[in-house]
Amino acid sequence: MVSFTYQITDEIGLHARPAGLLAKAAKDTASKVTITCNGKSADATGLMAIMAMGIRYGDEVTVTVEGSDEKEAVKKLETFFQENL
Repeated sequence: MVSFTYQITDEIGLHARPAGLLAKAAKDTASKVTITCNGKSADATGLMAIMAMGIRYGDEVTVTVEGSDEKEAVKKLETFFQENL
């Protein structure tokens, strides 16, 4: 299991467009990807689950990746967060 934390810098927060891109990126891995924020957790492949978390500007999220390609997947997801959120 590998994880990283990231503080949301997008002024709108984790809204529909980046949440959809995040779900797609998580589905492209062979590992299970979980996102945690403010005491809530969700499977990162579920767009509605991500949206229901209500992640806002300044919130700190923890992304946990567990599976056969976790090291590659966590690098890919860290880059995704830095470029999109």
